[in-house]
Amino acid sequence: MNELEKRLSVFPTEEQIPAEMRIAEMLDQREYLVNGELKTWAGDMQEVFSPVRINNNGTYTKKRLGSFPVLGEKESFEALAAAQAAYNLGRGAWPTMPVKKRIEHMLRFTKMMKEKRNDVVKLLMWEIGKSYKDSEKEFDRTIEYIFDTIDALKNLDRDSSRLQLKSEIYAQIRRGPLGVTVCMGPYNYPLNETFALLIPALIMGNVVIFKPAKHGVLLIHPLLNAFKDCFPKGVINVIYGSGKDTIAKLMESGKVDVFSFIGSSKIANILKKSHPRPNRLRSVMGLEAKNPAIVLPNADLDLAVNECILGSLSFNGQRCTALKIIFVHENIAAEFNKRYIQKLEALKMGSPWMDGVMITALPEADKPKYITELIEDAKSHGAQVINKDGGTVIESFVYPAVLYPVNKNMRVYHEEQFGPVVPICTFKDIEEPIQYMVDSNFGQQVSIFGTDPEQLAHLIDPLVNQVCRVNLNSQCQRGPDMYPFNGRKDSAEGTLSVADALRVFSIRTMVAFKDNELNKKVLSEIFEERKSNFLSTDYLL
Repeated sequence: MNELEKRLSVFPTEEQIPAEMRIAEMLDQREYLVNGELKTWAGDMQEVFSPVRINNNGTYTKKRLGSFPVLGEKESFEALAAAQAAYNLGRGAWPTMPVKKRIEHMLRFTKMMKEKRNDVVKLLMWEIGKSYKDSEKEFDRTIEYIFDTIDALKNLDRDSSRLQLKSEIYAQIRRGPLGVTVCMGPYNYPLNETFALLIPALIMGNVVIFKPAKHGVLLIHPLLNAFKDCFPKGVINVIYGSGKDTIAKLMESGKVDVFSFIGSSKIANILKKSHPRPNRLRSVMGLEAKNPAIVLPNADLDLAVNECILGSLSFNGQRCTALKIIFVHENIAAEFNKRYIQKLEALKMGSPWMDGVMITALPEADKPKYITELIEDAKSHGAQVINKDGGTVIESFVYPAVLYPVNKNMRVYHEEQFGPVVPICTFKDIEEPIQYMVDSNFGQQVSIFGTDPEQLAHLIDPLVNQVCRVNLNSQCQRGPDMYPFNGRKDSAEGTLSVADALRVFSIRTMVAFKDNELNKKVLSEIFEERKSNFLSTDYLL
């Protein structure tokens, strides 16, 4: 054990794990949910190990958490058949159900979900190494998101509850479901961002086939009974296994109507292209980003450094909204670097249950190797690791590396590192970082740090046409969830916010009729006797 390992105590002994943070027993999960039934899998299982290693007298061992089913094509098509039957060409109970009733189902689910908070939070922490506090925040934010979605749907339904009259034609315009939806979320927010797809898809009347992320799989298990008990059979189906053997096969069938996905564009493109009817496929995707920070010469350096630390290294930089490259004006670069490193060295690193911990072990087994390759490539093109111990690998833990000066010949200048590597570039002319954004394949967000109103205003106008969110004197981020979350270029398809998500998982549909006595008589009877769930002037309270 070297000095850094001793100083950081990144990995605990078994005895050092607090009793309240322990997993009571390994979760060897054999259940998967299809057609309202928890089926038991008798085939191959995928073992799950925590990124948090256990220290046995200086030797680090993997901590096994459990296992989950490795399903295949047969089980995937069983889920598809169940979803199709539940949707029944738009005639099923769920897609034709009144909004009020769908909300009641969602509220029952939320109540049962809240009862599993402790189980989900601990599994989230152990499976992906996210701090316990952040795991709690992710769960609570997800619950809040569900309630916000319900409120937004009520508002949408209220706006749709009246008739419109134009050119002697009455119409009632509402939003209807799209059909069979595949839902795949990311491993860094396997609960919150997955549910940001799943919840609006369900509540708008779609039926869902849900495959959990590659890491953060077991944490879905405590919710399986809630899914089973709170929604009609076939409305939500939960399957496991490799995307190649499950989702890819479903896409090839052409029977998927909506593909909702947060992850890499490489995987997204493969799956999208396998669909034989691309014009019928609605895609909702959050993909890569290479969000830059631009630190102007008049910036408040303390503020800029604090926000850049949070933006680049929160949860090890494993966020699509993380600051992935920092452009600092050459006149202040030395001072910025000095203060940044001072803040970095003060960060708490170690086990995810430690109070205030920010840097923890990485869940992807090959990520330390990839980060090392990025660092070595940057060094070969003139960069230096300017912080002590930067890039040191201890099993699944990587000490953050600050690379400076970074230039366009380096991989880290272009690639989304999604880990604790901080590339810092200098610029003399503001056109340099602007041109970087113009040339980039990505267009999610940017952070600008400065104090000159005229200069900031001059930058805002062109940059809002390069990215979808310009953050002034603050890090890039997703929230609040009421604000639109999207991206230009290769960063996203569709907009995710509470209100926008309801629209992206539905389509405007209307019933129209001419203003004559026959239609007035017929429609009055439909409204007064509540013969239709779609044609209704009821006001949802």
